[in-house]
Amino acid sequence: MHASIRHLLIAGFVLSEALHGALAADLLSVYREAQTADAVYAGARATYAAGQEKLPQGLAGLLPAISASGNTQINERDLQFRGNLFGFVSGSSRFNSNGINVTATQPLFRFQNWITYEQAKNQVSQAEATFLQANQDLIIRLAQAYFDILLAENNVTLAAAQKTAFSEQLAQAKRNFEVGTATITDANDAQARHDLAASQEIAAQNDLEIKKQALRQIIGRVAPEIARVGSRFTPQLPTPNNMDEWVDNGTATSLQVKIAQFNVDVAGQEVSKNRSAHLPTLDAVASYQEAAQGAGVQGGPGFDSKTKFVGLQLALPLYQGGTINSRVREAIANQEKARQDLENTRRTVALNTRSAFLSVTNGVAQIKALETALASSQGSLDSTKLGQEVGVRTQVDVLNAQQQLISTRRDYAQAIYSYAINVLKLKGAAGTLSDEDLAYVNQWLEK
Repeated sequence: MHASIRHLLIAGFVLSEALHGALAADLLSVYREAQTADAVYAGARATYAAGQEKLPQGLAGLLPAISASGNTQINERDLQFRGNLFGFVSGSSRFNSNGINVTATQPLFRFQNWITYEQAKNQVSQAEATFLQANQDLIIRLAQAYFDILLAENNVTLAAAQKTAFSEQLAQAKRNFEVGTATITDANDAQARHDLAASQEIAAQNDLEIKKQALRQIIGRVAPEIARVGSRFTPQLPTPNNMDEWVDNGTATSLQVKIAQFNVDVAGQEVSKNRSAHLPTLDAVASYQEAAQGAGVQGGPGFDSKTKFVGLQLALPLYQGGTINSRVREAIANQEKARQDLENTRRTVALNTRSAFLSVTNGVAQIKALETALASSQGSLDSTKLGQEVGVRTQVDVLNAQQQLISTRRDYAQAIYSYAINVLKLKGAAGTLSDEDLAYVNQWLEK
């Protein structure tokens, strides 16, 4: 896991200036740019760096603690003596006093500190898993935004093509009406289809702009021209093609499950740490002190002193108002919550893995079916146009056939882009999503 973290951190700081001049950016190049620009990912990187500090903090409780203190002060003393043989006598003095103290403490037996150190190890591992999860989330978010743009561009193209086709049919309907070979109903229907297509084109252009802004939020700049899916696109069934294997592997390797398991481990250690508050503590203590003071009484001498000692210090908690027992009960309750969260995470991962697996397998079948439907829709349109020319089909039949073809093309594009995203989601659900998987999808793109 440490090697993966180093790889991500190095890749995240690679400059991407060359991307700005490219005519069409592919999925990998935009991903590299997102690693340096995405605010969510940058926050995850900072959280990971903060998580690494848990280990030295935990270790500090097992190491010596050394402190030094010093003081200096000016004292004024006013003395009055009564009832002596010489009557009332008074006197005053002004003197300076100084001191310095150096103390070193080495814990010998502090069970709480040892558990804190063990907790820190789990917290560091959890931080690593969380950062890797953030990278997988970035891949999914970026791929979703990328293919959303491609789909939106496709919808704009289809809407424009549909409007053009309906414009041609509208012009033909008007000509036929003028010469008396068509009714006003055909012309009105063609006009309605044309107006609807114009409205759909505007909506598609607006949707494209929204999708571009979603990518801009990730990469921090205006969305570039991006590569499109080309002839190298080859949908394939998952390997292995067995849903139960994916679910079993996913629950074992999922980063979400690992993060939840670390929560359970830390919660269990918290129970032990609170229980150990009943135990005594033993420290080795060494101290060095120097003190100096001027004459404190009129006519009296000052002094200088040095003190050194080394010893053991034992502390035994006897009663603290029930605080320790209450904290133990609280920790046990939190441990049970962590266990239930872990079980829920396992079930959620299993559900997401099954869903993604079915989406991929169904996507392959859907793409093949839509390829056949495209050929059928195109053939239907051609035969309908021919039927209109010989008088056996109407203008409305042609418009319906054109609309069916456009709808099939839209569904086909949607199936392709959904399949590409679901391939990544399946790996993400199983906790194995990596740059190599993104490169696998990226090979389908052509600049």
